[in-house]
Amino acid sequence: MPSALIEKSFRTKRLPHIWCPGCGHGILMRDVAQAIENCGLDPDKVVIVSGIGCSSRAAGYMNYNTLHTTHGRAIAFATGVKLANPDLHVIVITGDGDCTAIGGNHLIHACRRNIDLTVVVFNNNIYGMTGGQYSPTTPHGEKGTTAPYGNIDYNFDIPKLAEAAGATYTARGTAYHAPQMIKLIEAGIKNKGFSLIEGLSVCPTYYGRKNKKGSAIKMYNWQKDNCVDVKKAEKMTAEELEGKIIIGEMSHSEKPEYTDMYKEIIKKCGGDK
Repeated sequence: MPSALIEKSFRTKRLPHIWCPGCGHGILMRDVAQAIENCGLDPDKVVIVSGIGCSSRAAGYMNYNTLHTTHGRAIAFATGVKLANPDLHVIVITGDGDCTAIGGNHLIHACRRNIDLTVVVFNNNIYGMTGGQYSPTTPHGEKGTTAPYGNIDYNFDIPKLAEAAGATYTARGTAYHAPQMIKLIEAGIKNKGFSLIEGLSVCPTYYGRKNKKGSAIKMYNWQKDNCVDVKKAEKMTAEELEGKIIIGEMSHSEKPEYTDMYKEIIKKCGGDK
């Protein structure tokens, strides 16, 4: 990470971070900071909101206006911030459990409102901070401390879920494909509406160990070998895509943004006089 980015975008007195060796969250956090820098945003106009979990520790390290909120409620708090001051760039950093389990209801309703939030989901396929329980994105058949014989649930496809609920920008990247991930977050920030970018992380401590995935390096190499860009995937057969994960921009559309519509309601009520 460039030293200038560290000095500008992070609370250096709180570093080094607490994530385990090999964890992908540090890479994804850097990607968020780099995307903010690349978009030329005023740091004083940026708000980072997080909930609870491994991913949500990021808010404490990032040198912006930050809120470290309660479990699953990051999007609800972020909605309040955006409604109170629509000029702010509100970015939510959340995890697969925080966002799609206890926070799943907040996710789908923020999507359908199309409120201008950028949500970056650090997906490590497990509850890492609380002991390795399986999460809504733990693949079918994989193990966790609460699924010692294999998870019988089927996992969410988070970008598809968000798109179906009404998000106007959805994407998926990985900790390994950092340059692409940065660009996807940039596009999400620039989208006028609800944006969700899933970042596939690596958890060697719980997910990797429980499922015998090998070292962190081996897990990153798995991402390199098994993640296929959406444009390439369009030219591949179903057989060729078997077992692969598609990454890149999944959807992008336009519709009225929630805080803009809310302003119009206020005008109709005479509230802006």
